This record gives sequence, structure tokens and C-alpha cells, in this order.
Amino acid sequence: MSGLLVFILRALLAATLYVFLGWALLMLWREVKQQATLLAMKKAPSILLTVTQPDHEPRMQHFNTAEIVIGRHSTCECHVNDDSVSAYHARLHFHHGQWWLEDLKSKNGTMLNGEKVTLPTVIVSGDEIRCGETSLMVTIGSDTPATTTSASDAHEND
Repeated sequence: MSGLLVFILRALLAATLYVFLGWALLMLWREVKQQATLLAMKKAPSILLTVTQPDHEPRMQHFNTAEIVIGRHSTCECHVNDDSVSAYHARLHFHHGQWWLEDLKSKNGTMLNGEKVTLPTVIVSGDEIRCGETSLMVTIGSDTPATTTSASDAHEND
């Protein structure tokens, strides 16, 4: 009789353990989904680049993505037709709630407000980025004017 009682107690303990593990996994899954939803809602603010090139009219490019590559190559989000700009010259990316500028080991370097960028640097509205002979004026988020050219429209104009 005591053997049967021990078996029943072991079975109840095992069932209780599996119920607890199932509950813990369910709570973890809900937490992960909640965090993913919060991160998805915390998107990068839009950014407007006013691109000024020698012998060209200034153009505005509006972006809603968290990463923008500036360069001569046709796959760059901010395509620049300037021989003094590298194929992949610089990168803007949104990280830790801020926009950052990073030089991609370009031949002529990247300047931010007249100073050479050697490390990823935080940028704000009103900053001027210079890649070769091309100047890009930065406007971030709510400072962005309503009349802008989308990135795809600006890409078609090149």
C-alpha cells in the first residue's frame, strides 16, 4: 500500500512541476511579445536630408528608415552623383534613441559641422554633413517640413 501512495505522490509532484514550467514559459512568452511590441512602436523618427551638390539644384530626401547609407553606388539610400564621394561613403543610423553618423572609411572623409568624423557621432537637426563636395543639411523628426520628396522619388530623379 505504501508503494502505491509513493507512486501517486510522485505523479502529482511531476504533474505540478509540468504545470509550473508551462505557466513560467507562458509568462516569458507574453513578456517577450510585449517587449517586441514596445520596440516596434519605438521606430526611428523621420529624417530629412537637404542635399546640395555643385552645379545641381538642392534636393530634399525624406527617410523613414532606421539606416541610411550615403554614397555614389546606386544601392545607397541617399545616392549622390559626386566623384569626390566614395561608393559607400557614410552611414546614418538610429540607435539608442538618437541618430548617429559614421564614416565608412571613405577616401575623402566625412565632415560634421566642419570637423572630421572619426568615430560614430550623434547628430541633431541643423547639423551639416559634408561628403566630398556634397553638403547635406539634417532635419530630424517633428522639425521635418511637410513638403518633401520621398526617398524613392528622389532616387528616380538622379
